[in-house]
Order: sequence, then C-alpha cells, then structure tokens
Amino acid sequence: MEKFKNKYRIPSSRADWWNYSSSGFYFITICTYNKENLFGKIRDGVVELSQLGLIVKLEWEKSFLIRNELFCDEYVIMPNHIHAVVEIRKNPSDNDKINNFIVETHGRASLPRRTPKSISSFIAGFKSSATRRINTFRNKPKERVWQSRFYDHIILNEREYLNIKNYILDNPSNWEMDKLCVD
Repeated sequence: MEKFKNKYRIPSSRADWWNYSSSGFYFITICTYNKENLFGKIRDGVVELSQLGLIVKLEWEKSFLIRNELFCDEYVIMPNHIHAVVEIRKNPSDNDKINNFIVETHGRASLPRRTPKSISSFIAGFKSSATRRINTFRNKPKERVWQSRFYDHIILNEREYLNIKNYILDNPSNWEMDKLCVD
C-alpha cells in the first residue's frame, strides 16, 4: 500500500495513461456492498428485478438523460452488480472547459479529486442518487449499498466491444458460473 502525505491510501485501479473524461467506450462493473443480492434474482436465465433493482434501473436510465455527453450502450442489472458499456462523446472544446475552472475551498475542505464529466464522476453521482432513493424506500438512512470502488475497462477495439456486449447479454443465463454469484 502506498503512502500519500504520510497516510496510507489504496492505489488507484485506473490506467494512468488514459484520460477518463475523454471520448471512448468503457466497460463498467459496480458491485453492491459485501456483494449482497439486493437487486433481484435470476430465474431460468432471466433477471427478475426487486423493488430495489427497479430503483437502480430508473436511476441508471435517468443518469443518461441528464448527462449529454454520456450514452449507455448495453447494460444488465444483476442481483448484486451492474455491468454496462458506457460511451463518452465529447465536443473537442469540452476538454478546455474542464481543465480551466477555479475551485475555492473553505476551512479544511479539500479539492475534489474527480474530473468533471468523467467516468468516476458519473459513477459517483449515480451511486449517490441510487443510494439515496434505495435508503429512503427501505427507511434505512446512511446504509451502505455499494462497494466504494468500481471496475472499469477501456474498450479499445471493435472485437473487445462485441465480446463485452455479448458477455453482458449472456450474464443472466451464466449467473450460476459467475464469480459474483453468491446464491
């Protein structure tokens, strides 16, 4: 484990050679806290979403309506995780706008670490809104819903894209063999 400012921190799993706010396709996996089956079940290879799963579906789809630069290509909500292919489409002038902003902090507040309009800021916003709605629904404020991190893979070519898309589509029928299956 690395130290930053004399404190231990978990090293980033993001590729340091890539700008995660740039245009491209990303394979995303977001898991529930402790891989708890919150979002439904798989019956005969088909996902049956629970009420919490329906909330996640609504928040996921809403995320793309409010973010003009993001598009959801394919996704599946599984009992304890989400797989998705997310595309960022940017205007070339957007990158200049992102890098030229000034943030003022108060007291001990630190500067935000997430780049605006990046995969990380999108996932953080989605997790936050879904958690708020889920915890309101089940009347459990401050209950954890998600693991703190998420998995991403930058899709670099069409073959990768097609393989990942098929993986997502086949995921419910392969649930019993899935390493995230905790049934």
